[in-house]
Amino acid sequence: MAERVLLLVGTKKGAFILEGDTTRRSWALRGPFCETWPMNHVVGDAATGTIYAGGGNEWFGPAVWKTSDFGKSWSHSSAGLAYDAGAEPIKSVWSLASGHDRLYAGVEPAGLFSSDDGGETWRHISGLSDHPSRADWHAGGGGLILHSLVPHPVDKDQIWVGISAAGVFHTADGGRTWQPRNRGTRADFLPDDQRYPEYGQCVHCLVIAPQMPERLYQQNHCGMYRSHDGGRSWESIEAGLPSSFGFPAATHPRDPSTLYLVPLNGDMHGRYMPDGKAAVWRTRDAGQSWADLREGLPQQDVYYGVYRQALATDDLDPAGVYFGSSTGALYASADEGESWQQIAEHLPAILSVETMVIRT
Repeated sequence: MAERVLLLVGTKKGAFILEGDTTRRSWALRGPFCETWPMNHVVGDAATGTIYAGGGNEWFGPAVWKTSDFGKSWSHSSAGLAYDAGAEPIKSVWSLASGHDRLYAGVEPAGLFSSDDGGETWRHISGLSDHPSRADWHAGGGGLILHSLVPHPVDKDQIWVGISAAGVFHTADGGRTWQPRNRGTRADFLPDDQRYPEYGQCVHCLVIAPQMPERLYQQNHCGMYRSHDGGRSWESIEAGLPSSFGFPAATHPRDPSTLYLVPLNGDMHGRYMPDGKAAVWRTRDAGQSWADLREGLPQQDVYYGVYRQALATDDLDPAGVYFGSSTGALYASADEGESWQQIAEHLPAILSVETMVIRT
């Protein structure tokens, strides 16, 4: 069986596609696509070969772009991507996810939309926006954004979302009703007696463990957390990391206890690699211990950051791991993070990295 590995990269100036074979040692770069609109998230559906890119801004408006020929031609639609008249207009699409023959889009200001026709038209899932806590949601540094979309792998009615700065919310009925799931996560920016609110936390990234859908991992503005009960409760797993602050998280494709992080040096100290040395951190035991992975990464004067959707793994064996920097550098590991190579440089600031393996 022939296999091709695609890296789908969203940047501040369009989407890019890198293609390699299963050795993952050489890559061909194509792009920029999507008329160089800001592309916050680019994802692929390996079953159909379709690639979706979500983005926009106040100037262009929000839209989801689509290609069915690996980037040769693109179309885009914003039909239905709007709140009711009188509400604050949608600025951009921030996140995309597919599940159970449906495509989901998280937007700014925070809200959730779905499409049953491959992104041609969209429907507002109003139950989230109608949550009683909505008036108390506040913008984080990047705005009031729904950036993490986690459909349950089996149950089509269950979805988790991460909102900055409102926290994690979960629905068990297809989006009609939602419950906050933030117990145990801190909000250090609040007064001492309000450090553990029901909602209002600044979650940075939310991911689900393979083969264990009740296990979630969360990189928060105020720590790193694991949940064994679908987010009903959280426990800190930041001990052993160089910082409690970072943005992205990525799970191993098969091992629910393996997780990758890129900690930064803190929210008030520049938000770059600790000590100016690049590293990806990995746990093999669900956060009980951590190891820093540095071979092939620059170890001097590294002052870039890594955004919340710019870390990903592929499903090959051994798994590939990838991350993109705020300065437009893209790094790849073909051996689960043991060694790294830079595979692109001088791209626009990289906002997201996802993978798609094509098997023919």
